[in-house]
Amino acid sequence: MLSEFSALRTDLYQITMAYGYWKSGLQNREGVFHMVFRTAPFKGGFTIACGLEDVVHYLRDFRFTGSDLAYLATLEGSDGKPLFAKPFLKYLEEMELVCDLDAVPEGTVVFPYEPLLRVQGPLIQCQLLESHILNVVNFQTLIATKAARICIATKGKPVLEFGLRRAQGSDGALAASRAAYVGGCVATSNVLAGKHYGIPVRGTMGHSWVMSFDNEREAFATYAKVMPNNTVLLVDTYSTLRGVQNAIEVGRELRAQGHELAGIRLDSGDLAYLSVEARRMLDESGFQETKILASNDLDEFVVDSLQLQQAQIDAWGIGTKLVTAYDQPALDGVYKMGAIRDPGKDWQYKIKIAEQSNKLTTPGIQQVRRYRQNGHYAADMIYDVQQGFDIPCTMVDPFDIT
Repeated sequence: MLSEFSALRTDLYQITMAYGYWKSGLQNREGVFHMVFRTAPFKGGFTIACGLEDVVHYLRDFRFTGSDLAYLATLEGSDGKPLFAKPFLKYLEEMELVCDLDAVPEGTVVFPYEPLLRVQGPLIQCQLLESHILNVVNFQTLIATKAARICIATKGKPVLEFGLRRAQGSDGALAASRAAYVGGCVATSNVLAGKHYGIPVRGTMGHSWVMSFDNEREAFATYAKVMPNNTVLLVDTYSTLRGVQNAIEVGRELRAQGHELAGIRLDSGDLAYLSVEARRMLDESGFQETKILASNDLDEFVVDSLQLQQAQIDAWGIGTKLVTAYDQPALDGVYKMGAIRDPGKDWQYKIKIAEQSNKLTTPGIQQVRRYRQNGHYAADMIYDVQQGFDIPCTMVDPFDIT
């Protein structure tokens, strides 16, 4: 895990373009860039913006360290000569970031082609920020959206993010835990994410605990003894319903000592049937307040199906399919120039015209105004800040041919 900050968290072509701006005397030209995405993920109708906090930290700490510059000095072109001139590396060493950042708050519902972020500043600096901004915001927005979809499917029942072991590396696990929390999850199993971001942490036990004892009953009793104020028992190591019965017996012992059986976890099998049976057994034994937590490769579609089957599940532990955005592993976010100007001159608006209509960019310095009607979203208008929105106008969807 690369825990230290580095301005080298970028693509090489950002630095070669920066070198080109510097060498051509364009480093002080001012630019405006917008980060947008083209399609709502998961074939859905909304997206949850996320990643702003990490972007802000990145901008505040942005600098090229001595070791960064020493590495850049080793890079060579096709002729075997240094790729970057020493005066340029000196320029990077002395450069102070002076860009302005405007953004929608994290957790905001956003839609395609609306700017999530707007960066304004020296062209060379705006360029150097692109790759890391996209890396952070694309991934965290994707995961926050997935989390929100799952939370909607549970109809208000708590969702716990359990994805550390299946996440895409250590950095990906931390970012996923944070984004899942922004998207509506109430806790994470990732202890470092809890420390770093202040997210509540939760956990139960693993099958290895149960298998470390001669029998399941002994395993449950020992766990309850050492964790009487956090007794959530994993009941499916051998036979789920026998596991529920063992949990009930240990729960009675806990109650006699002034504690309660907080919950049981189902991690395999027919979760609808098993949760109904487990709820019946718990209720008949006087454990109406004991919660049933379910896990096992869940996503919003499985959750919705289980809800339709009247599954008796009080909380949901979601891992793999949340933190990997299993059914859509990338958001198509881009960072494109909208305007440029020389010092003291008027803005020149820029547009990218491509062979694909969905890659056409919106020129100008963009802002979004949200309209509500009867307490609900009615429409969003993307407008140019130079023109404002008070002039008579008609809102149109550029992709609606009607």
